[in-house]
Amino acid sequence: MFTGKIEHTAIVTAVEADALRVQIDPSAPLVEGGAVCLDGVRMTMQSVAPGELVATVTDETRRRTTLDRVAAGARLHFELPVAAGDRIDGHLVQGHVEGVGKVLRVDDEPAGRRVWIKPADRLLARLVAKSSVAVNGVSLTVAEVLKDRFTVVLVPNTLRRTTLGDLAVGDRVNVESDLVTRMAREGHGPELLRAVARLPWTGHLSGEAGVQKVVAQLAAGGGVVVWDPALEGEGDVVFAAERFRPEAMTFLLTQVCGHTTIPCAAEVLQRLEVPPMPGGGDRQGTAMHVPVDLASSPGTGVSAADRAATIRRLAAPDAVPSDFLRPGHVFPLAARPGLLAERKGHTEATVALCVAAGLAPVGVCCEVMRPDGVMAQAAELEQFAMRWELPMIDVDDLVRWLS
Repeated sequence: MFTGKIEHTAIVTAVEADALRVQIDPSAPLVEGGAVCLDGVRMTMQSVAPGELVATVTDETRRRTTLDRVAAGARLHFELPVAAGDRIDGHLVQGHVEGVGKVLRVDDEPAGRRVWIKPADRLLARLVAKSSVAVNGVSLTVAEVLKDRFTVVLVPNTLRRTTLGDLAVGDRVNVESDLVTRMAREGHGPELLRAVARLPWTGHLSGEAGVQKVVAQLAAGGGVVVWDPALEGEGDVVFAAERFRPEAMTFLLTQVCGHTTIPCAAEVLQRLEVPPMPGGGDRQGTAMHVPVDLASSPGTGVSAADRAATIRRLAAPDAVPSDFLRPGHVFPLAARPGLLAERKGHTEATVALCVAAGLAPVGVCCEVMRPDGVMAQAAELEQFAMRWELPMIDVDDLVRWLS
């Protein structure tokens, strides 16, 4: 999470196939594996050294932002994520660029400089006059919203501290609408205020510290969000099975809305004699096993209480095969023996998190699906995480720190 208050710029020293090498202020507190926002684009720091960092840039990032044309010598706006105790001036951005805008006009005015920007129609519809917007990562106020464009006024302080004073007609800029405005318009204002009060424990975290916070949340019986941009392109809410309660199952059914599954260490399913499902499986190589119900449950196995009881029993060290009916309504998955070192999937991430939390190697995961039936992507997942006060982590961070 970022504020768009730019204190420093970075200079690109090299453009590599999957990374940018940039020179920055040597006093900046960089953390390998942590997040950084460059010209409004959230990236992960592959490596750091005094005065230099290497940030990962994917092909998707290049397609969706102005980094497709960045070259050595370019100056980029540089910002580190919000940390505990940082002051937040009412503007929050995620570093997930919503679109690239084109500069249509630049006018000098007595109070500064007015810039006219044409974004995509879907982004223009999210902008509100006098609210905030990030342009190349810089927090600005929307002066006007017209039919096909919006304007911002660059005050002298912004002109001095950023590169926006160099903008000319025809230039392309990264644009992201204000998170506070977006969530308030969607009716999530109160949840956002509570989540902001808990920053940086909610929303998108990164690096070793972020992984530690996610593990602590899981160990306490809470849920976390794990984003997998590569293998599945989806985000899952994850719980530890050993601490799983009916209320958590209700949350997954009514708010998360995906397919709830139970990732298990392979030896757990072998001990409980839960066999694999027949067939070749899905395209991601998910090891699906026969669904089960708790034999001692008086219900049908479908209710939140019944499913939670079945899930907790799967994690119990004294569970035996006769504890379960087959088939049932709880869907186990087998994790690969090497966990994240062998496969970077949600199944392995869930089990690795449970193990890191000192709990049984059995967890619960459910994909986050939007109300329109489309799977949530990174920016939407962070809004979801903030709304429900959950920490969110990339699977690549888990690979780096838990493998």
